[in-house]
Amino acid sequence: MSRLRTLPKARDRISFLYFEHCRIEQDERAIAVFKGQDKFFVPCASIGTLLIGPGTSITHAAIKTLADNACEVHWVGSDSLRFYASGRGGSGKTDRLQHQVSLWADSLQRLSVVRRMYQFRFQKDLADDLTLEQIRGLEGVRVRTTYSQLSQSTGVEWKGRDYKHTDWNDADPINKALSIANSCLYAVCQAALNSVGYSSALGFIHTGKPLSFAYDVADLYKAETAIPAAFEAVAETFFELEPFVRRKCREKFQQHRLIRRIVKDVDQILEFGDPDAEAEPVCFLWDDQLQWVEGGKNWSDEE
Repeated sequence: MSRLRTLPKARDRISFLYFEHCRIEQDERAIAVFKGQDKFFVPCASIGTLLIGPGTSITHAAIKTLADNACEVHWVGSDSLRFYASGRGGSGKTDRLQHQVSLWADSLQRLSVVRRMYQFRFQKDLADDLTLEQIRGLEGVRVRTTYSQLSQSTGVEWKGRDYKHTDWNDADPINKALSIANSCLYAVCQAALNSVGYSSALGFIHTGKPLSFAYDVADLYKAETAIPAAFEAVAETFFELEPFVRRKCREKFQQHRLIRRIVKDVDQILEFGDPDAEAEPVCFLWDDQLQWVEGGKNWSDEE
């Protein structure tokens, strides 16, 4: 794998690219996407995640090149509506993962993280005497207000969030658009988290799903990115809705500099220290007295 310090940071990358019904091959130190008579050159180190849709074939060499450049690869369903699998993350350190686990496993610290996540959404302090149930109620009001305001400003009729993946064709355009936009946001959040070593599975608010933490983080930004993108897309067209929603999402992600913000915001919410440390990863051995000791040495030489 390329030296991580020589690669662009997650915050400097393009959020995502989606391809379907094409062939992807290695092209020197990048990849080339062949679709019909067209060829698209993709510099792997400049994108956060590559979404691979149906009808796509990719070579072993292309996957290796993407991995070497710490580019996330997600295999998704048509129009990126379903998530099937992903490649490895790009981090060479586990300090963020260990910090995340220590907070997640302690009920009091986990509660503190949950409260900070809700405070981030509200952009104000929450009263100390509010229970989680009360906070969830306030969050529900905030989200309903967001939907109502966007419905009025865009002219898109809103009857409520009503979507079941088994009845996709029965959903109205705005519910379809919201599902598409959310899936794009989840992919970007997962790529950013994995790129610095966080686990997408260990959520604090959401739990029990492989992307629980990605859902937690995505909820921090939905009101300013995915939800407006969906409403604006439906307000402009009912035709070819899926690619139009994705374009709107990319615009919103770029406008709000999302890929630059995710890691910084999550580090702050989890109170992770030394986020800009550039030291090379060092192997440690766990110790029951000292917590850890230096690895990579022969301890039989110690007196």
